[in-house]
Amino acid sequence: MKRTLADWLAHCAGMHPTEIDLSLERVVEVRSRLGLDFSTPVIAVAGTNGKGSTCAMLEAIALQAGYRVGLYAKPHLVHFEERCRVDGRMVDAAQLLPHFEAVEAARGEITLSIFEFTTLAIARLLAHQPLDLVILEVGLGGRFDAVNAFDADCAVITSIDVDHVEFLGPDRESIGREKAGIMRAGRPAIVSDPAPPRSVIDEAARIGAELRLLGRDFSIGGDRQQWNWAGRERRYNGLAYPALRGANQLLNAAGALAAFEALRERLPITAQAVRTGLALVELPGRFQIVAGQPALVLDVAHNPHSVAALAENLDQMGFYPRTHAVFGAMRDKDVAAILARMAPLVDAWHFTDLPIARAARADELAQLHASLGCKGPGPVDVRRHESPAQALAACVAAADPADRIVVFGSFYTVGGVLKDGLPRLGARHVG
Repeated sequence: MKRTLADWLAHCAGMHPTEIDLSLERVVEVRSRLGLDFSTPVIAVAGTNGKGSTCAMLEAIALQAGYRVGLYAKPHLVHFEERCRVDGRMVDAAQLLPHFEAVEAARGEITLSIFEFTTLAIARLLAHQPLDLVILEVGLGGRFDAVNAFDADCAVITSIDVDHVEFLGPDRESIGREKAGIMRAGRPAIVSDPAPPRSVIDEAARIGAELRLLGRDFSIGGDRQQWNWAGRERRYNGLAYPALRGANQLLNAAGALAAFEALRERLPITAQAVRTGLALVELPGRFQIVAGQPALVLDVAHNPHSVAALAENLDQMGFYPRTHAVFGAMRDKDVAAILARMAPLVDAWHFTDLPIARAARADELAQLHASLGCKGPGPVDVRRHESPAQALAACVAAADPADRIVVFGSFYTVGGVLKDGLPRLGARHVG
């Protein structure tokens, strides 16, 4: 019987002894057996935060420039197929099946983790498409991530912060060294972190990558109405702010434009493509504001750095009588720092279980919140729920139409409220 996509994902999940295995040898060997390579420019994007936004901006601008674009993004919010986009559209599950079959046939006795197997299958699909540009989003690391089995023509490294310490190291220097592993000798490496770890700069010098740094090789400026970008040879003035909201998105946009400048001989773009691409770019779950009553904010912020950006963005939204938060996260995150940063903004916490063993239970989150003694704007209500959808429903039932609901944390948290489509809220007045 022919396997479905769900069958293949279950097969992959049970094949390798560990879910995350930081090594490249097995992936490189299977890639070689598949004869898998790209004949078109490849941009690889690594970093702690901002990878998804940068990839979305690269894709949007290139599409507006008339190029055929393939994108491998991760993780997904609801459907696995979100991880693979061709010409701005999510592929169908059926399109992926022959590529899963090809990886299975090629691997022979080699076991692959689910991330390695699916990366090879999606890469093979993209390699078989008539594309002008391939964008590959790196996973949690860089040096040993499955994406690094492919040599990128341009590497982009976004903001670097402390996350996944059990795999990448305890500080920004060690984590930066891992992210820097995607750079290649003689090829451009864009760093959009305004204060990159020294390890990234040193690694670029050691291997002879063509390093381009924010503040040295490209820069941003502007006011509340518009912004500008200047690179080594190009300038874009009077740009509207990107459609993706948040102060940090300018850094991501700056990195994307620097990548296009570095590849300008192979992928020239117009100023109009930049303007239209940034105006139209979409990425669910990145400070996504959903119109309704109460207002709904969706954000996959799940480490202290991204949560600090979320809190700053929430501060700039204006006044809301009460803020209700739906929160679920993996147990290995710095949850204490996340709760402490968000607590001054939150009047009611709705902690939720998530459908994955690595996730903290709602009870654990509530107990940690109580132990921290976090103060809210006023008296704080704390509730526990079995799923993000139940938590959101409870928020709506308790909220006044003028309030604000923030769903944040793991991709599973935001995905859990999106699984039946974008929520449109209409709360009754409870006052």
